[in-house]
Amino acid sequence: MRRQTATSGIAPAGSGRSLRLDPLSLPVRFDAHDPRADGYTRQIELHRERVVLRRAVRGMRMAINVRVSDFTGVALRGNDETQTLVLVHRDPSLSVPLLVSADGDELAEAWAIWSELFALPQLDEGARKPAARRRRCNAIRARRPKFLMRRRAGVARELPVHREREIIARN
Repeated sequence: MRRQTATSGIAPAGSGRSLRLDPLSLPVRFDAHDPRADGYTRQIELHRERVVLRRAVRGMRMAINVRVSDFTGVALRGNDETQTLVLVHRDPSLSVPLLVSADGDELAEAWAIWSELFALPQLDEGARKPAARRRRCNAIRARRPKFLMRRRAGVARELPVHREREIIARN
């Protein structure tokens, strides 16, 4: 396994290099910034079919093995100056940075390559809008109230109608 070292977020002193992983030379092992880990770093092993995250939290060492199919996609995050290509997981602490760059063409090319390599969709997180509020539509809404459910629903019976005779007075 070849070893590539890089940092995400905070670069070490004297390092002018930003995170740049080669998608065609997997597996890759590198260090990334992790604000909740001891020493603020975690070690990431990136394979074609899985990702292994190793970190220590309060002295407890752990290794998390995640299948690539469990990730939601490859997203482009950041501001106008520098943007980051990220392998996105539902749990934000399991997301993996792949590339940090300010060059838009390089980011677009790498975004397509990483997405195709992992068979994951390209996510555009900048264009995401909040979902519209859904109306409540379920089977319970149209049911009878609970206190009426105790009563039997009766069948309307026809009550006998008494006919009054008309009395005709003859003169």
